[in-house]
Amino acid sequence: MYKLWKSTYKELLLLSRDFGGLLVLFIMPLALIITITLIQDSSFKQLNNAKIPILLVDLDQGNVAQEIIKNFEAAKSYQLLTELEGQILTESTAKNAVLSGDYQMAIVIPPQLSSDLEKKVTQNVNQILSEFGLEEENSVFETVEAKQIKLYFDPALQLAFKNGVMSGIDQMIAKLESKYIYEAFQEELATDDEQANPLLSEGNFVSFVEIDPLEGKREAIPNSTQHNVPAWTLFAIFFIVIPLSINMVKEKNQGTFVRLRTNPVSYLTVLGGKTITYVLVSFVQFLLMLAVGVYVLPLFGLPGLAIGSNFMVLCLVAIFAGFAAVGFGLLLGTLASTPEQSAPFGATAVVIMAAIGGVWVPVFMMPKLMQTLSNISPMNWGLEAFYDVFLRQAGIVEVLPEIGLLFLFFLITLTLAVVFDKKRSLV
Repeated sequence: MYKLWKSTYKELLLLSRDFGGLLVLFIMPLALIITITLIQDSSFKQLNNAKIPILLVDLDQGNVAQEIIKNFEAAKSYQLLTELEGQILTESTAKNAVLSGDYQMAIVIPPQLSSDLEKKVTQNVNQILSEFGLEEENSVFETVEAKQIKLYFDPALQLAFKNGVMSGIDQMIAKLESKYIYEAFQEELATDDEQANPLLSEGNFVSFVEIDPLEGKREAIPNSTQHNVPAWTLFAIFFIVIPLSINMVKEKNQGTFVRLRTNPVSYLTVLGGKTITYVLVSFVQFLLMLAVGVYVLPLFGLPGLAIGSNFMVLCLVAIFAGFAAVGFGLLLGTLASTPEQSAPFGATAVVIMAAIGGVWVPVFMMPKLMQTLSNISPMNWGLEAFYDVFLRQAGIVEVLPEIGLLFLFFLITLTLAVVFDKKRSLV
């Protein structure tokens, strides 16, 4: 234990003498997390607040047009325009504006759509009632031509957006048609002594309601800060691989490592001192980033980080994430012979692990192949554990699988480092 403490003290002493290295380890991650969160939060706000302009040519001036306008305005994602440059839109001007790329889509509502729809529904209801003997069978019905709502889309528009708009309009028309049907039946079945049959209600019998699975348990609604802080904290923790591996390579090249091995100290003890030191550094990084999320980000107009009641679980996840990062750094420092080998490889490996681990792009947005590959990234394990605590208020039991994987990764990399060092010593 005494040898392990001395090895740890030596590493701490080396770090304390490298002021520039300390700045890189602690200040740069803070600048990174502030910058990334500012960029992503502003993009998120722009995405939510931006309204897509849609040209509307209303040749009907009836209930259908009003229903379409009401539903688009309720969505709060669209801005309906009925005029361009002070002139009432026509089908021709709307079509040209969309084809030129100035607007993404236009809706043209045909004339007499509302009246003809109501007339067609009334005829259908009367036909049904006549078959039950409730209406004269010899009624003459006027022929009503089918109507078409024309949609002009920008050719560059994504198919998903087109399908969404067409599905929404189709639902609007179906709802309006159902309303007309109910009203027609109410009118035909009502008598002078009674009001419309209350059983014929036009309200939806089946509807949707969103239930929060964490209702009553969640202390705060997840925001952009809660998504970004754990992701980029984990990214910064794993970047400790670079200074750790470079430090080990320098020791080998400068002869320090040889002098250490002349003492009665095992290679595992040397690695143990480095492990304790750099896990401690990674934990300090974690605490600083939490402090930035809680106190600094709100100064930039960003949501404050809601840590919740499981702070100790968060600390535990951060410690084991530090172990995984240090283990990878120890293996890389053992294998590399020059800083030119360790630094580029370490940086590239960390970036790849971050990319497939979901730090930059959420895993569910990735292709199936990448979703499968994400399961082998230590950053994905750490990120899932952080998200479990931040967003799902998980406890120690829920994050044990991720913590176990992180520690197993550390043990495997540490074992490989010792094995490769022994093989090199025998050569």
